[in-house]
Amino acid sequence: MDDRGESFVAVRRITQGFDRDGNCHSSSAEVVAGSAAWLGRGLSCVCVQGRENDARPSFDLTPPQEECLQRIQSRIDVSYDSSLPEHQEALKALWNAAFPGEELCGLISDQWKEMGWQGKDPSTDFRGGGFISLENLLYFARNFPKSFQDLLRKQEGDRAMWEYPFAVAGVNITFMLIQMLDLEAVKPRSLVGATFLKFLAENESAFDLLYCITFKLMDHQWLAMRASYMDFNAVMKSTRRQLEKELLEEDITRLEELPSYSLLSR
Repeated sequence: MDDRGESFVAVRRITQGFDRDGNCHSSSAEVVAGSAAWLGRGLSCVCVQGRENDARPSFDLTPPQEECLQRIQSRIDVSYDSSLPEHQEALKALWNAAFPGEELCGLISDQWKEMGWQGKDPSTDFRGGGFISLENLLYFARNFPKSFQDLLRKQEGDRAMWEYPFAVAGVNITFMLIQMLDLEAVKPRSLVGATFLKFLAENESAFDLLYCITFKLMDHQWLAMRASYMDFNAVMKSTRRQLEKELLEEDITRLEELPSYSLLSR
């Protein structure tokens, strides 16, 4: 607990690296966990929130954009349910993508801390972002495996002693993007939200792709700011500002043209 009485989650790097001998234990990181500063109601500490009495205008949508918005809202509305085989398989697929060749002892296991979950049961952490946050992580792992592994293992740059936990940070990024793009509104009430729907109408995976860009950009900002775990809020705000700026640049017709897209590698 910090001096403001808030809990936190952090990962202290251990230089020996990841154990790949197949044993069911984690030696790569020490996880210090507390829910308030990262997930659930504590997300207000991490993600930028809308202002009270917000009277922003709404933007009219074309029929294809309305359909795309409804589809992404349907995804957002799905909570993670550990009793559903589909959700269980997705979680196993995430483990296999993150640690190929390393057997998972179970869906509830201390091994999950190796990925940066708060405890032995990742399902408790999905409450902040829902099933879509798991889908985002899976998309990242499958489409940009090198960047995914670099961030998971903190392989790039001069890292802090106390690092952000990878998986929990990923859930926060999903939540932040939903808020930034105003995806739960009937119509977007910001120019950046309206702009994103144009990308989504052209590419049904636009939200997942933007997630990958944002995660890599967040880590880039983290390193540039020489941040440690208590700076996560500031890093997220900086990431959001930069992302909004890039989305509103002139002549950007595809997410692949965003300057931060170049940070990704497959």
